[in-house]
Amino acid sequence: MANIQTIDRLINDGEYEKAIDALSEAITASPDDDSLHFRLGKLLWRLDRRAEATSEFLKAIAINPDSPANIALRAARDVADFFNPDLYNP
Repeated sequence: MANIQTIDRLINDGEYEKAIDALSEAITASPDDDSLHFRLGKLLWRLDRRAEATSEFLKAIAINPDSPANIALRAARDVADFFNPDLYNP
């Protein structure tokens, strides 16, 4: 199992799929670690996989209601709810 430093290095090096695999493996080994779900959610959001990211944020919050995933989930919902009619009227 990869440690957090290895996962961070993969992310910084742009090896996102390897980082997702490493995070998924870490979650399998420690399913109650909310920080892993939060990290995976942030990475998925970065990759524009928003539904999956939101799911990971919700998992983190279910484990730890005080998780920083709360803030990320609120921001994700704000983005999803944003509507600007001027964008449709050139």
